Amino acid sequence: MRRRHFITLLGGAAAWPLTARAQQSAMPVIGFLNPTSLDSNVDHLRAFRQGLKEAGYVEGENVAIEYRWAENQIDRMPALAAELVRKQVAVIATTGATSAASAAKAATTTIPIVFLTGADPVESGLVASLARPGGNLTGINILTIELTAKRLELLRELVPAATRVAVLVNPAGPAPETMLRDVEAAARAMGLQVQVLNAGTSQEINAAFASFVRERPDALFVGPDPFFVSRRVQLVHLASRHAVPAAYTQRDYADAGGLMSYGSNLMDAFRQVGVYTGRILKGAKPTDLPVVQASKFELVINHETARMLGLTVSDKLLATAYEVIE
Repeated sequence: MRRRHFITLLGGAAAWPLTARAQQSAMPVIGFLNPTSLDSNVDHLRAFRQGLKEAGYVEGENVAIEYRWAENQIDRMPALAAELVRKQVAVIATTGATSAASAAKAATTTIPIVFLTGADPVESGLVASLARPGGNLTGINILTIELTAKRLELLRELVPAATRVAVLVNPAGPAPETMLRDVEAAARAMGLQVQVLNAGTSQEINAAFASFVRERPDALFVGPDPFFVSRRVQLVHLASRHAVPAAYTQRDYADAGGLMSYGSNLMDAFRQVGVYTGRILKGAKPTDLPVVQASKFELVINHETARMLGLTVSDKLLATAYEVIE
């Protein structure tokens, strides 16, 4: 083999890793921001990646993802959002709470942001309108706050003798004032008395349930909050220990043994966030992507828990339920 030909081959071989590295560095990077933890979102991440795949992107192959988890410390959100901006990610996906989207919006006016929120994104100041979001944000609204009254109605149907309902709220959670306004108005219309209990830590959740020994509410309404979702096993266990029928926002609670949940299909919502994120990577602008509003709501009843509580679930509710866990 000629010396010059050998050097050419050697140079080509040496260039291969450099080419691979150049291709890797050219791979777009998504920033993923969530106020809770990885452990609480394993299934949701699977749905998010499925949405990305539908849009033509597979993590590790043609897109990379930088994850930031606040571990239920909401005050960390601005710093985590700023980190993603410094890394110059191509798009930021915010899930779990409006606080994540708000932190990302405050951190950048140029990087596109795809949010998942349970509160009204217009009222929250995330977008100008649902049809034409404007700015650099768009996303999915799962209408968690808007379903407050219906969730309370379903709890009353399950516990028709209830007259006093405890409402568990995280003051630092998504739109607690709006949720409380709606639940109190719905309670008045149904002739229910409401006792508001605040909890933002695991210890405060324990303290709230300890008050049940004195107050003895007939039922419990757990407000929408990513922290509560991350503590769902604790909440369900305490509700069972105190024999308190409880209504929750999403099926994760019912799967963990909670009596009932009513809300949007979160797996589909995370998938849609992935789809929108992929579309933006392909060149779509957030202002041209209308905010998607959930239209499919699921009532999940844990029939085994109902029997343990001595409740009879009506045929009407059983027929209405999206799923009955036996």
